[in-house]
Amino acid sequence: MLQPKIPTMPQPSGLVTPPAVVQPTTITPGTPAPAPAAAPEPSRPVVQLTPGTAVALVGVGTAVVLVVGTVLVSLLLAVAVTSASVAVCTVVLRSLIASDAKRR
Repeated sequence: MLQPKIPTMPQPSGLVTPPAVVQPTTITPGTPAPAPAAAPEPSRPVVQLTPGTAVALVGVGTAVVLVVGTVLVSLLLAVAVTSASVAVCTVVLRSLIASDAKRR
């Protein structure tokens, strides 16, 4: 079926030079290398709170608390209304079943 095609290696063209011979070198002990200097610690940017930014932060925090509180209260109210409607439906169905049983 499908035969893989093996690529052919091209023949070298031109003159091929042998690799250069590396001569070993001797190591003579010298003066020790100086110790690397300690890198200065990167300075962190300093945040300065001005009265204007403090008031803005308080305003944003208050707005977030009010929005989250409103959402949570509305969810709680939705659960309360749903449970009350289920309770009313249960009482009505129970009454209907009881009155139907008395008629027979």
